[in-house]
Amino acid sequence: MFTFLVWCILFLLCWPLAIAALFIYPIVWLLTLPFRIIGIAVGGALHLVWSIVMLPFFVVRRLGRI
Repeated sequence: MFTFLVWCILFLLCWPLAIAALFIYPIVWLLTLPFRIIGIAVGGALHLVWSIVMLPFFVVRRLGRI
């Protein structure tokens, strides 16, 4: 919603630039899509490594309650 409001203000101030942004935005979104996918994969891998490292501490803490 914020992006749309900014685009409306840009359209009122300089409509040729707003129309150009309207066509360039999907191209930029497609170019950045692989980086987002890589970021999700790296984040998942780091979370997996963190979980494996922390597993013994969670087990010891859980056994201490019993």
